[in-house]
Amino acid sequence: MDTSMASGNPSFDDLQNKGEAIDHPQNEDTMDCESLNISSQAAVKPNGTVSSSVRELLECPVCCNSMYPPILQCLNGHTLCSGCKPKVDNRCPMCRHELGNIRCLALEKLAASLELPCKYQSFGCNGIYPYYSKPKHEYQCSYRPYGCPYAGSECTVIGDIPHLVAHLKDDHKVDMHNGCTFNHRYVKSNPHEVENATWMLTVFSCFGQYFCLHFEAFHIGLAPVYIAFLRFMGDNNEAKNYSYSLEVGGNGRKLIWQGVPRSIRDSHRKVRDSFDGLIIQRNMALFFSGGDRKELKLRVTGRIWKEQ
Repeated sequence: MDTSMASGNPSFDDLQNKGEAIDHPQNEDTMDCESLNISSQAAVKPNGTVSSSVRELLECPVCCNSMYPPILQCLNGHTLCSGCKPKVDNRCPMCRHELGNIRCLALEKLAASLELPCKYQSFGCNGIYPYYSKPKHEYQCSYRPYGCPYAGSECTVIGDIPHLVAHLKDDHKVDMHNGCTFNHRYVKSNPHEVENATWMLTVFSCFGQYFCLHFEAFHIGLAPVYIAFLRFMGDNNEAKNYSYSLEVGGNGRKLIWQGVPRSIRDSHRKVRDSFDGLIIQRNMALFFSGGDRKELKLRVTGRIWKEQ
């Protein structure tokens, strides 16, 4: 195919006075969910009926995210998450009173009593989790959506695999192919223009899965190179079940790469910058192309197989 490339509980009992100031942890923006070790026996029975008013109480008015210890309050009782305190210049976003280090222990205890569904429920996750354990689960939830694997633009579309496949076909006009072998010819009239551009993305369907073949030009230091690599449209644990090979050559020479496809959980840039693929120096690519070395003509063949 010819293609032109374009947790112990939070410290509730150590403060007898609700208004007593405490020191913040050194890292206020993160919380170790395991260290909280909230007992599920103290949690509300999972019924999916936690009222919206309770959820609003636990929502930071600044970043609109759920709040986790230490939850701070002003002298008038308005609350916000500790991570947003520096963002409001140490003043309450509601009443503009100066903020100290007053911790809202009552709200922290309320949160410890809740169980909530995973935020990826609409994608198929039916789990119910204690409030303080929920972020850790969601960080690694197998139902969390994937980002669009198209690397030619800053696309922000997310979704499950069927949705992304349709999106790539309809919105990015990506070539779709069935089968586990491929033979592509990449042509560029001025190969001396290397501007970190993505030149090609092709999607293959085989073994009931989808794979993305990338081919592009970029620089390693000051050296212009081309790279081809495969990504798996699914999670890393599934990607490890497959292997692939790539081959390019000409004038009696040949380069061969064999590897394991990376999950699209890893960004295109992360895979490319780790050099996890078939790398071809520009001089070698032009040698493979033959002729007067003024036009790039590379034929890349490959195969995908499932490990037993």
